[in-house]
Amino acid sequence: MPRRLRGVYARRVTQERANKSGFETRAIHAGYEPDPTTGAVIPPIYASSTYKQDGVGGLRGGYEYSRSANPTRTALEGALASVEDGERGFAFASGLAAEDTVIRALTRPGEHVVIPDDAYGGTHRLFDKVAKVWGTDHSAASVADTQAVAAAIQPGRTKLVWVETPTNPMLTIGDIEALATVAHDAGALLVVDNTFASPYLQQPLTLGADVVVHSTTKYVGGHSDVVGGAVVVRDLDLAEKIAFHQNAMGAVAGPFDAFLVNRGLKTLHVRMDRHCDNAEQVVAFLDADPRVTEVIYPGLASHPGHEVAARQMKRFGGMVSFRVAGGVEQALAVCERAEVFTLAESLGGIESLIEHPGRMTHASVAGTDLEVPDDLVRLSVGIESVGDLVADLDRALG
Repeated sequence: MPRRLRGVYARRVTQERANKSGFETRAIHAGYEPDPTTGAVIPPIYASSTYKQDGVGGLRGGYEYSRSANPTRTALEGALASVEDGERGFAFASGLAAEDTVIRALTRPGEHVVIPDDAYGGTHRLFDKVAKVWGTDHSAASVADTQAVAAAIQPGRTKLVWVETPTNPMLTIGDIEALATVAHDAGALLVVDNTFASPYLQQPLTLGADVVVHSTTKYVGGHSDVVGGAVVVRDLDLAEKIAFHQNAMGAVAGPFDAFLVNRGLKTLHVRMDRHCDNAEQVVAFLDADPRVTEVIYPGLASHPGHEVAARQMKRFGGMVSFRVAGGVEQALAVCERAEVFTLAESLGGIESLIEHPGRMTHASVAGTDLEVPDDLVRLSVGIESVGDLVADLDRALG
């Protein structure tokens, strides 16, 4: 983003934070003022790759080329920063593009990262097959075990502690405040993947994290019609590094994608409450069913991370994992018999999805320490009529 725009943008986000508007208000209004010419209340799609200059270097609003900055993307980035209570937001073409930019901006060859021992398969692949070849090493530790994370840190080498909470797909909970202390005491930064919780349910930057990443394909976009990613940072020094690499590497969100994600963000709070309502009733059904051997959901008092989740999350989310009696064959059969739950990868959309992580989203970690149980089924509970969802699961369980 051009330097002239960066200052204006930073002041705008800082002012929005100072105003302390409610989440719902910021999700709808932050990052954009009605167009001064037309009065348009929603950010238009600026489908322009370049911008007329008023003399050499005379940029209008700081815009010169849409890889560097685009007004539709600027609106989304401002809104993302505001709802995460951060200083700067950045929109990318995918969640993995966002993660890759963070890794390259904040680590160098020869340095080290601690990652979750049940990380999302794509994140593990990025570290193990891409960053490792580039020279950035990693170790895995349970995010639920702060001491294990501390033990995995290599003093002088570890630059990032990378956390998912809840994790994908085991819904493990990490104590963000405690992990931030461990990371900072070692001179490292804490990066939190907030995709499963969404900014509505959890704001890691207010708990001590330095960087938040999202796959905005999921809850933020919310309608399974766009692929995107985001990074939000808590201070402007980090923002300068991310901004440089975003522009230099170029994996930015296009204006149409930015428009869709921003549209989704404006209803995030309404959708998340319904996701949570439905998930709680689905969990109650599964937890009482003898065909299910274990239900994994942070909202259950039996979940090892329940107390931490209750402290740092507004509610417990729309993701549910469970294990079935009968092993892998029954788990596959449940996935295939479901009808209202669509058999598909991804999550966080308005529709309910069901998948077998071991053979779908987490196939890339098969045979590693991050391998997930083969009798595990993962649900992304949507916003349909919950009675239909429960009946569908009852039928799918046979």
